[in-house]
Amino acid sequence: MTSTDHDYRLLMIHSPILNEPSCYTAACHAHNESDPVLGSFVIRLPMDALDTAITQSSNDFFILAALSALILITFLIFFTRRTINRPLSEIIKATEAVSRGDRSRRMKLDPSLPQDVHLVSETFNKMLDNLQSATNELEDWSQQLEDKVQKKSEELMEIQEELIHVERMASLGKLSSSVAHEINNPLSGVLTYTKLVHKQLNNLEFEAADKEPMLKYLKVIEDETKRCGSIVKGLLDFSKKDQQQFINSHLNNLLHDAYQLMEHQMKISNIIFKEDFTATEDQIKCNENQIKQAVIAMLLNASEAVADTGEILIRTSNPDLAHIQLEIVDNGSGIASKDLPHVFEPFFSAKEKVSGIGMGLSIVHGIVKNHHGKVDVLSEPGVGTTLSILLPLSKPIESG
Repeated sequence: MTSTDHDYRLLMIHSPILNEPSCYTAACHAHNESDPVLGSFVIRLPMDALDTAITQSSNDFFILAALSALILITFLIFFTRRTINRPLSEIIKATEAVSRGDRSRRMKLDPSLPQDVHLVSETFNKMLDNLQSATNELEDWSQQLEDKVQKKSEELMEIQEELIHVERMASLGKLSSSVAHEINNPLSGVLTYTKLVHKQLNNLEFEAADKEPMLKYLKVIEDETKRCGSIVKGLLDFSKKDQQQFINSHLNNLLHDAYQLMEHQMKISNIIFKEDFTATEDQIKCNENQIKQAVIAMLLNASEAVADTGEILIRTSNPDLAHIQLEIVDNGSGIASKDLPHVFEPFFSAKEKVSGIGMGLSIVHGIVKNHHGKVDVLSEPGVGTTLSILLPLSKPIESG
């Protein structure tokens, strides 16, 4: 028990002294056997030092506990900010940067980060890499599409211009046909009156020295008028609408008609124009007007390639018993090897500032294919070009 009678506490120990046989039988003992208790043993200890130590210990414990709690809280805050808040803040900042269009932003992969945060950062970077790859691919597709649209637009504009030119040429062809009819009538009259004057001069009596020059001049007028009539007839035949009817024709004759149509234009352009029809068998099954159109297109193409005093040769031969070969040879500027595979494409031209519309050789290719033939081109820049057409004969040459 304790006592607080003083200003400090006391610890009192009270223990009874019991009567035992050794006590009441001893000679010195004054108690009887019947007395149970002989007396009490009391110990009183002051507790001021102990209370002071307990108080000091309690105070030290609370201070240590408070410091430990403060250190733990500080550590937890630092750990949370370092391992969770800071990475999450970086992810938020990276997300906001990406939303603003900054596709180069990436998360730093720190090995010291927790595994979950490290995994989130790595996945986030992979997502941004995939997004960047997809964006680049879309931009490439967009650029390619834009380039293709631009290219197609330019091609459509070129085609539109060519179609306008074709329409103009078609109108010019109709007008030329009409003009050819109008020219043919006065030519017929000139030819008729020339023959009448020639006949009357023969009936009149003139001296031979006077009569002969007049007859000679009339003959020249008659021949030139016939030649003009022949050219007009060729133009009219050429301007007729194609009848998809194939007949047996002699190719040498068709080529000679085309030669006559182009002879004057070649002469104006100061081009040496020759023909050499050595094919002994030249009968083919064809559309005459289409064959003339193909030949004239080839001759026009050759005339645009040669300069003044250039040469163009049109010739035929029989390379075997079943075919006839037509060749148009010029000594013009030639065609570059990179352009040769494209010469039969529509609107393609390897020449600058040409007067054609770019459809000539493509039409030739179509006509030759329609006649079960083969067209080929050999060219060397600076030397010249040879356009060759191989056509099957109606009747193969008999061997022997």
